[in-house]
Amino acid sequence: MSKPVIAAAHGYTTAAGCGLAAACDMIVAAEDAIFQTPGVNIGLFCLTPMIPLQRSVGRKKALEMLVTGDPISAAEAEKLGLVNKVVPKGKHVEVAVELGEKISSKSRLAYGIGKPAFYMMGDMEYVKAMHYAKDLIALASTSEDTEEGIEALLEKRTPKWKNK
Repeated sequence: MSKPVIAAAHGYTTAAGCGLAAACDMIVAAEDAIFQTPGVNIGLFCLTPMIPLQRSVGRKKALEMLVTGDPISAAEAEKLGLVNKVVPKGKHVEVAVELGEKISSKSRLAYGIGKPAFYMMGDMEYVKAMHYAKDLIALASTSEDTEEGIEALLEKRTPKWKNK
């Protein structure tokens, strides 16, 4: 999906729910959110949540969560990089919508190129990722949206994106 996906989490976000949230591009969590992969507590390893969780929090912490089944708080999830923002209880949807509105005010073309590249380059060797980025920036810098963005910056106005 080329558009950023934002999860708004509260209460218990466990097992497949934890994996689904981790698979989103960003998470806004209420301060009461709990993240957990408790499968081992019933004799089942949370295999599918493991994939996005490992890519969000790193191998060691993901493995700890998976083999212990212990819950982590929203505050700890934010420290680990699983959650982008922790907000007061009941404000998670409002803040997620605000974040989505902020993102949607930007060039769709820019994040349409950038989001897939972000994930693709994360799995590449460093030098290959740099070459790929060089090629993409050359391509992207010739777009109508880039031209409009630069003109708007110089004219001190809000861009009017052509690819909205």
